[in-house]
Amino acid sequence: MLIVALLAACNSSPPRPTNSGVQSREPTFTARASPARRVDAAPAKAINPCAPTREHLDSDYTAGGLYAPGVADGGPSSAIDISGLVEPVPRDEPRARQGNRSPYKVLGKSYHVLDSSKGFRERGLASWYGTKFNGRATSSGELYDICSFTAAHKTLPLPSYVRVTNLDNGRSLIVRVNDRGPFHAGRVMDLSYAAAVKLGVDRTGTARVELEAVGPGESGPRDRQAAVEARPEAAAVGAESRLRTGDPAIIQAGSFGEKSNARRLADRLEEGGVGRVDVDHAEVDGRDVWRVRIGPVDWDDMDGVLARLRGLGVLNPRVLSQ
Repeated sequence: MLIVALLAACNSSPPRPTNSGVQSREPTFTARASPARRVDAAPAKAINPCAPTREHLDSDYTAGGLYAPGVADGGPSSAIDISGLVEPVPRDEPRARQGNRSPYKVLGKSYHVLDSSKGFRERGLASWYGTKFNGRATSSGELYDICSFTAAHKTLPLPSYVRVTNLDNGRSLIVRVNDRGPFHAGRVMDLSYAAAVKLGVDRTGTARVELEAVGPGESGPRDRQAAVEARPEAAAVGAESRLRTGDPAIIQAGSFGEKSNARRLADRLEEGGVGRVDVDHAEVDGRDVWRVRIGPVDWDDMDGVLARLRGLGVLNPRVLSQ
């Protein structure tokens, strides 16, 4: 019987039905070379980065079922604007007719699909997949769209909704899981290109993430910043409580176990125009932490600065008394 479990993940080959089972593709994360153009050729038309490619071409498959193993994956040649993309809203959906067979086997390893996503939580590395698979069938049978907030997971029911939080920068997003993968050691999720951009994973390739399943009416840990791995080391003063002492306050945007991650967030905030940003070192419970702090900030300016921070992806800034 033909196995119709299509696997499209950046580090595993897109699924192709074969009589011997599902095969996965090897990861290729190198930039595409631009095709050569003749000098006398007409000016090329602007390419819509969200336009789907042609669906499965038999000539692109090898005898083992790998899809175009010699073709590198990557992002679109022009930037996509994600400002107008709507975050998925969890809703009750029937299971997809494809992609939920359990157990299934890829590269000699068996995977068991969960009966339900309720209560699911996981931490690990996330990666992303791009234009090589745009417009091609996912494991659920839906077409992959680099300009939608979707993702691939090895064992969650298809479809499922998951809040993904980047532990390196605190950004968070709900994605709709409609694909299988990644079949690469140590990785827990493959993000669509748009989701990777939203979470800041497109430039790094991979990132440490926390996954938490969300259902209808749930939002997941939107209001807690999972990136703050150190325990609170100072008493937070809520801006809403307005403990105005007359002295300016400090806003903590996050704290990190790696100085480079703190510096990356600080640079982004400085570019966003939030004011003076410092990276302070502290020792908390015997651990080194680096804290990203803004200020001092006058109370009259506090609401505006907090709003700007949230617009830059800092979902739970803390206001501290000096």
